Amino acid sequence: MSLSLVQSRALLGLEAAAVTVEVHLANGLPSFTLVGLAQVEVKEARERVRSAILNAGLAFPHNKRITVNLAPADLPKDSGRFDLPIALGILAASGQVDPARLAGHEFAGELSLSGELRPVHGALAVSLALRQQGVRTTLVLPPGSAEEAALVPGMDVVRARHLLDVVAALQPDGAPAPADEGWARLAPQPPAPAAAHADLADVKGQAAAKRALEIAAAGGHSLLLMGAPGCGKSMLAHRFAGLLPPMQPDEALQSAAIASLAGSFTPAQWMRRPTRSPHHTASAVALVGGGSPPRPGEISLAHHGVLFLDEFVEFPRAALEALREPLETGRVAIARAARRAEFPARFLLVAAMNPCPCGYHGATHQACRCTPEQVARYQARLSGPLLDRIDLHLEMATLSSGELLEAPAGESTASVRARCTAARERALQRQGRSNQALEGRELERHAARTDEAGRFLNQAAARLGWSARSIHRVLRVARTIADLEGSERLDAAHVAEAVQYRRALRGA
Repeated sequence: MSLSLVQSRALLGLEAAAVTVEVHLANGLPSFTLVGLAQVEVKEARERVRSAILNAGLAFPHNKRITVNLAPADLPKDSGRFDLPIALGILAASGQVDPARLAGHEFAGELSLSGELRPVHGALAVSLALRQQGVRTTLVLPPGSAEEAALVPGMDVVRARHLLDVVAALQPDGAPAPADEGWARLAPQPPAPAAAHADLADVKGQAAAKRALEIAAAGGHSLLLMGAPGCGKSMLAHRFAGLLPPMQPDEALQSAAIASLAGSFTPAQWMRRPTRSPHHTASAVALVGGGSPPRPGEISLAHHGVLFLDEFVEFPRAALEALREPLETGRVAIARAARRAEFPARFLLVAAMNPCPCGYHGATHQACRCTPEQVARYQARLSGPLLDRIDLHLEMATLSSGELLEAPAGESTASVRARCTAARERALQRQGRSNQALEGRELERHAARTDEAGRFLNQAAARLGWSARSIHRVLRVARTIADLEGSERLDAAHVAEAVQYRRALRGA
């Protein structure tokens, strides 16, 4: 038979679109043509496939006109994931592989010139997308990629190490090769225990900042820390992920799928909440994603984890303003002329900044050299709408040498996490979501407050000139504070503490 069909998948965002690799061998001038909107790395598969087939001891049809079509033709295809399907299509069309054995399988893998299979990006994303679509198939993947895909429960995944392993398994009268020879069906792997985060007890003093981190972790709130250099902003931020409740299996799969798509997933990351901390020179595309085809940015790689932006004011204005919609919606849509991709971005933002250009405005241990105009201009780099979307604003004080050296060890991460987890569970049992996600009538119903608390909130909103969004964010924070104390109604003390976390920065 001179025509063969092999099934594979192309990734567009987190969607795994079906791709049929059609291979036709015809008489005529010898050639190897690859069509179907293939990117450069896919077109280079011709040389890799030819060398892999020959070096594996198989016959390459040099005297044939080879046409490979990647259907559908209007779907962009990139990376080396189609090397293995193309090679199998050629072998099936030339009679070296039984075409009937290809049914029920989907293949992906990059070929070395010797025929060894190399891992590809996005294996876990493909496996998760197939489960969500209800597609029943057997994924044949290289080592590294197969272990990722097998993390998704219920998926049938086979690991193949070499092109010859796949060919041996697809012979009409041959059984699959033994597992130790390179063909192995993988069972779902149990999740490994998450590695421990740095301990919050390492941070001396800063009780107010630790309290703000506890509230943020319990309710899923974003946080802005402002203070002089060296006061502990970065230490606190890098310990924040350890305060969050343990990941659920679905959350772990979503987070790992995005990391797999970006090629950064490792088994050590499984069931561990990510912390992303891009440099302040990062562009808007690096933060929110983009490119062609669209790739996830830092906010999506921090899905169900923490995005730490140190030197917050130094980020490009366009990059910071691009965070507005994801902070509200938890998703980012990247639109291009021909395609549109959507990535989840339900992250917790922890931002850190200095109060002024020299960094010492308001500090007691060193004098500030900045004029009031310079301080105002520096802080005004953050727009009002962006600040409005950050729930907690906290100004940190600098510890004296005596306080730093003589302060006892603080409360451990484990004990604080236990309180945060208990508060989060109260919110989930009451309303089915975190307090940060409450909106409209849900917020009014679940943030019931005493008359005294209501009067206090009205006075504060009128005096500080808050927007409706600011008032709602204060109510959400107050709801979290009440959950930490096990209270059903918001008291004046809960609202008063929440009001203290709305700093008098412009727009806050």
